[in-house]
Amino acid sequence: MRDSARNRANGFETMDGGKTKTGGSGGKGLKVGGIILAVIAILILALNSTYQIREQEQAVLITFGQAQAVTEPGLHFKIPFVQKVRKVNTTIQGFSIGYNMETDESNEAESLMITSDYNFVNVDFFVEFRYSDPVKALYASKYPVDILRNISQSCIRNVIGSYPVDDVLTTGKNAIQAAIKEMIIANLEEQDIGIQLVNITIQDSEPPTTQIMEAFKAVETAKQGKETSLNNANKYRNEQIPSAQAKADGILKDAEAQKTERVNEATAQVARFNAMYEEYVKNPLVTQRRMFYETMEDVLPDLKVIIQSGDGETQTVLPLDSFTGDAGGQTVVNPEN
Repeated sequence: MRDSARNRANGFETMDGGKTKTGGSGGKGLKVGGIILAVIAILILALNSTYQIREQEQAVLITFGQAQAVTEPGLHFKIPFVQKVRKVNTTIQGFSIGYNMETDESNEAESLMITSDYNFVNVDFFVEFRYSDPVKALYASKYPVDILRNISQSCIRNVIGSYPVDDVLTTGKNAIQAAIKEMIIANLEEQDIGIQLVNITIQDSEPPTTQIMEAFKAVETAKQGKETSLNNANKYRNEQIPSAQAKADGILKDAEAQKTERVNEATAQVARFNAMYEEYVKNPLVTQRRMFYETMEDVLPDLKVIIQSGDGETQTVLPLDSFTGDAGGQTVVNPEN
């Protein structure tokens, strides 16, 4: 006590007094610090026990090295510090072959190819893909997109090498795209790396030099001119065929009508001839004379025929004289001759 009074008189605190005061405030600080640490631990555990999957995502939940796909979007729970989550973007993505998408510069190392007829062409492609299996996409291979790129380049060169240059540059692009897509899909199914080909399209195809490019343009122009001429010719043919068919039908109908007319005329003539022949059989001499007079009248229409009997008397005058006109040439026919 005397030491304490002396110390206080000299401006010092006693050791016991200091311990007592310090000890009281220190206990309270430890309690506050413990509460803060507990709150922080709870927040950390809470934040690490949930994860969010968006619409165009899928996740892989890893538990002690075992991977499990989580495909449903929304909020999900996991065991903190035990389970890990890796997310995979499942939207359609793409990359170019033969050119740089950002600078649009050509990459001849990828675009330059040889065709079946030993011509060189520059062909640019765009490949679209998506991740179909997040577990395989993450663990079946380290770089699945690079594998898809290598497969695509191999299939492209294989297919382009089986087509002539004209098909690659002009009319065969759709068939080439279909063949390449089918080959890539078959290779991806064999590799099974969790990636799916959506589409592959030819962006551009052209000869490697300007001179050859101009020549191919001229060929393409000639082909278009050929197609135009063929279309015009087909149009003209389609216009002319109905008209010609109508004319042909008209000619056939006229021919049928003339045929019928002539057959009927011939039939009438035959009937007339048969009737005349029957009369001739009955009276040969009379029929013969009548036929002679009729023929002479047709051959010499202006000829006047006077028929006399044996005693010189006139029996018939053909044709009859006009009461006012003059008589033309006369021929006396003796009926006995």
